[in-house]
Amino acid sequence: MSEIPSLDRLRIKLFADGADLAGIRAMAEKPYIRGFTTNPTLMRRAGVTDYRAFAGAVLAAVPDRPISFEVFADEFDEMERQAIEIASWGANVNVKIPVTDTKGESSAPLVARLSRRGVQVNVTAMFALEQVREIVEALAPGAPAILSIFAGRIADTGRDPVPLMREAVAIARARPLAEVLWASPRELLNVIHADACGCHIITATNDLLDKLGGLGKDLHRFSRETVAMFHRDALIAGYSIGARTSVEA
Repeated sequence: MSEIPSLDRLRIKLFADGADLAGIRAMAEKPYIRGFTTNPTLMRRAGVTDYRAFAGAVLAAVPDRPISFEVFADEFDEMERQAIEIASWGANVNVKIPVTDTKGESSAPLVARLSRRGVQVNVTAMFALEQVREIVEALAPGAPAILSIFAGRIADTGRDPVPLMREAVAIARARPLAEVLWASPRELLNVIHADACGCHIITATNDLLDKLGGLGKDLHRFSRETVAMFHRDALIAGYSIGARTSVEA
């Protein structure tokens, strides 16, 4: 991975992850953003109080690219009801289903029912290859789906997520319309990692996506800019180190 691909040579699809409506609209103006994701935690942080109204505003801003909205129930019957309702909001909607409930019970049977019903699922919060295998087996053949694997959080445990993500991509080949998504990236380098692994999608917050302009940046230039930043900020702050004085015995 010595050669860093330019933005236009990346094979991976870039999705924007967030719940700030202004930020979503700003990202929708960028043609290289191919889709959007959100979740209840991001929505709460953004101050969203009306789920349906928020979703309607997002879909009005992004009518032509996939966007994932998540169920929030913990009981599978209610998850199913919510998923069917959310799926009815638009043809470009993927319904995020957590891979388990809060008790750790697998959502694979629910994923199977929804997939066969024609709901485009985005199975989220996956961390282990066993989960990926189970969900891939549950998907209806020929059904489009997204498999969101939280590579960034896997890295937070001290594990290298790259081998796991490569294996997840291989497992997903059993369902040709299932796309592996690298979730929770921590730095721009993860875009390169995900692309090299063969992941289909990476979703990232706007602040990380804004760093794409630095992709492949000359390191000597970057060094000078950093030195200039330190120098400028010291001048603005008015820092001074007084002349050294000697102390006589």
